[in-house]
Amino acid sequence: MTLTPTLIEEYDRAALNHDKTETATFGLGCFWGPEAQFGALAGVVRTRVGYAGGRKSDPTYHNLGDHTEVFQIEYNPAVLSYRELLSRVFENHRPNYQASKTQYQNIILLATPEQRETLNTFLSERGFAADAIGTRIERLLGFYPAEDYHQKHNLRTDPTLSDVFDDSGYDDETVRESPAAAKLNGYASGHDIPKDDHLQTALSRTV
Repeated sequence: MTLTPTLIEEYDRAALNHDKTETATFGLGCFWGPEAQFGALAGVVRTRVGYAGGRKSDPTYHNLGDHTEVFQIEYNPAVLSYRELLSRVFENHRPNYQASKTQYQNIILLATPEQRETLNTFLSERGFAADAIGTRIERLLGFYPAEDYHQKHNLRTDPTLSDVFDDSGYDDETVRESPAAAKLNGYASGHDIPKDDHLQTALSRTV
């Protein structure tokens, strides 16, 4: 098996539909790195980067206003839990520190009462109080996808991988929402993807 347009298309068609996944949104500084790291995880189906946490309408990278760079994850709750995602998030930042620039701050954006309850339990077990740490904890009021050139940044800069999507006729939005692109973006950034993933077998023959 090699990495081909047909494999990419079949991988995406077989992926869990949006209505079968759950979504989590976090900010951990520049969004390129976390999108790649979390996209490589078993159970993560789709990723995208964008802007959230502020009140400005229709923010852009060059006119961000009071928003923060964030990454959004669609995941299979039968494989990966919100609590496990929180563990990863807290492994990747210092909760008692906060960047001064809003664009790169650490933030957990809660979309449901269940996420808030899970977070409160998680923090309590670690001796943290939500109102006494540097990490911002807020309700998700909206998510604005970032510009196309920010989506799957590491994949886009690796022609060996990105050319396969071009050959498949994927446009920018399709790449952004592609489960295969989420995994291969992680791989392009140096993260291991699950050994039992079909893409891993193809990569060993292609790259």
